[in-house]
Amino acid sequence: MSIFKNLYPDTYYKNAYKVDYESFHDRGYRGIIFDIDNTLVPHDAPADAKSALLVKRLKKRGFKVEIVSNNEEPRVKSFAAGVGSGYVYKAGKPGSRGYLEAVKKMGLKREQVLVIGDQLFTDIWGANRSGLHSLLVGRINAKEPFHIHLKRVLERRIKLVYFLEKRLGR
Repeated sequence: MSIFKNLYPDTYYKNAYKVDYESFHDRGYRGIIFDIDNTLVPHDAPADAKSALLVKRLKKRGFKVEIVSNNEEPRVKSFAAGVGSGYVYKAGKPGSRGYLEAVKKMGLKREQVLVIGDQLFTDIWGANRSGLHSLLVGRINAKEPFHIHLKRVLERRIKLVYFLEKRLGR
């Protein structure tokens, strides 16, 4: 078993729009926590029709949706209003506080909630630390702030080990 296990996602999809949400619903999941930047839209982009339609579809299916972000409230509040979801800002990821606050707001148990994000060191690690099902998605756009690019170098190495171990059945 790898020393990086706490950074491994429970599930991986190419992007948030390709996730088989219906199968997760069939397995009893009722809440979804999304990251914003490079998970639903490019970094710093506002909510768009595609992200709003996804959230609307998920809510119609019976999911509760929360946005959990380390961004300041104006950014997160505006995005959440644009897609029609609740939100937690300045969440302190990879800490558990923001995730557990979102779970409480949804009125669900941890085992009923998925966390979907594009970064291992914030989204996935935080979800795993919070006892939530972590779902890593590929980033939407390569344009990111420099500090995130630095993390991506390490992430690539960890993802390589993750995919190799998964392929070997470990």
